[in-house]
Formats: sequence, structure tokens, C-alpha cells
Amino acid sequence: MSVLSFGELLIDFVALEMGVTVGDASGFVKAPGGAPANVAAAVARLGYPSAFIGQVGDDPFGRHLAGVLAAERVDITGLTYSSEARTALAFVSNTPDGDRSFMFYRHPSADMLMGPADVNTALIDACDVFHYGSITFIREPAATALRMALEHASVAGKFISYDPNLRLPLWDSEEAARAGMLAGLHSANLLKISDEELTFLTGGDDVGPLWREHMELICVTYGAKGAVAHLKDGSRIEQGGYVVKATDTTGAGDAFVAALLIGILENRRDWQARLPAILDFANAVGALTCLGKGAIPSLPTMAEARAFQENHPSRY
Repeated sequence: MSVLSFGELLIDFVALEMGVTVGDASGFVKAPGGAPANVAAAVARLGYPSAFIGQVGDDPFGRHLAGVLAAERVDITGLTYSSEARTALAFVSNTPDGDRSFMFYRHPSADMLMGPADVNTALIDACDVFHYGSITFIREPAATALRMALEHASVAGKFISYDPNLRLPLWDSEEAARAGMLAGLHSANLLKISDEELTFLTGGDDVGPLWREHMELICVTYGAKGAVAHLKDGSRIEQGGYVVKATDTTGAGDAFVAALLIGILENRRDWQARLPAILDFANAVGALTCLGKGAIPSLPTMAEARAFQENHPSRY
């Protein structure tokens, strides 16, 4: 049961203080990040085979990130290095409740220059799940590389997972962001989306406009309040989340995705019946990730997640 993630891998510089802007922060903690890379690392941290396809700069930050994923036992044979652009950077500040604002350095970054010839299709053939986000659709040639990879995964019959991951500062406009994120829906069997992203894409809280031909599940996350799973027959399953004092919510949604995918893979024949337990586990993994600064450094192990579920009484 293996998960392959495709997309961006970057450095998050997280402000030391809570409730300040990036410009007012006195310093930053360097943390590896990038939503698809976070998913890959979270799957591996939970003890399952994981691989990553993406591109970083042939620079110290890129080499550092490759080392981080390798140390997490993520297969990085699909990671390439660009001599034309540097590794992407993001500066992150947190509000008092742990929510985030971002400032990105991607003009362009190496991940944006990944082309179809850079995609290791053997990794797609070997995986059980192909996971991707929307950021790669923003610029060519990376957008074409992702579309090619999705076509390959679809033809090969892989389970395909999509997280639209709204980052408005990276798009040319709100209209471009909405169109690009919606375009990514067509290949997905699973859509994981936050309540904020749902409102942005539909103007409300109805998931109906997001269903596409191949989708089996739409999962909407509501932060500490938990998640709601929507099935194509119109049924829905609500699962309350865990109350924690968040330090940094970066990567919490990606950790949730990883746990959700593991739950579906472990229960492939009857995953719909097991959704309450799968969602509870994913909520726990997401909550634990909020306790530290940065995404990958804060990801829990399977033992930590199970212990947290058993011993943490504060739930919605």
C-alpha cells in the first residue's frame, strides 16, 4: 500500500512570535514544507511506503530538502534538480490562534520549471495512490507535467487524491485561482477540501457543484471542529475533531490527507463503512501536527497518533 505525491517541495520560514507579520518577526525557524511533500512525509512517518515526484533547485536548500525526505524514508528517486531556478521559499507568520499568512519567493522557483520529461512514470506504475495539489497548475511547464502524470495514473487505474490547497498570493487573480483549482477536479477519486476552500470555489457550503465523474468521496475539513465526508449517494458522515492549543497549523491538512489515505487503503473493500473511524484517526493526526512549528517536523508517528486518540478527552 504505497502513496505517491506530486508537486512542490520548499522551505517554510516560520516566524518565531505569534500574532506578528512576516515583516515584524524578529526571526524564523526553518522548516521543510510544500503540501504534497508534507503528505509524502506524513505517510512515511505513519509507517507506510511513500514516494515523491517534484523538483527543487540545485542549491543548498534543495539538497537539504532531499535529505529531509530521505531521512523520513520517502522514496525520492522522482526528485529532480534544476540549475535554472532556485528552491522555493515561503515566509509564514501565525495569528494568536495558530492560523497563517504567507509570503512566497517563486519568481520562478525550480518546481515551476519541471517538465513532462522530468516525470518518473515508473513510480506512478508502482504506487497504489497518486496524490496532487493545485499549485503545480499555476505555471507551465509544470502544469503540463502534472496533467501528463494524472493521465498516466488514470490509465493505470490508480486511486487519485486531490487537495486544491488555496494559496491566493500565488495566482494572478481570484478568478484564475478558482478556474485552476476547479480544473484539477476532473481526475480525482477523492477530494479533500477545507471549509474555506469550499466557500471560495462554490460561494457556499454545498459540495454538489464539485462532484465529477470519477469521484467517490468529498471530505471537507473544519479545523478543530473535525471533518464531514460526503458520499455520491448523498449521505454524509460527520466526525468531531480534537481540541488542542495550536502552535502552527501549517501541514495539519496535509497530515489529515495522509491519514485519510492510509485509512482508505487499509480498508479498501469496506472503507465507506469504516469512515467514522478513518475520519477520527485523520482528525487526530491533523491535530497533533498543530502542536509544533513547521509541517514535516511536527508530523506524528502511528504510535503517537493512537496514543493521542486514546488519551485526549477534548473533542468537538
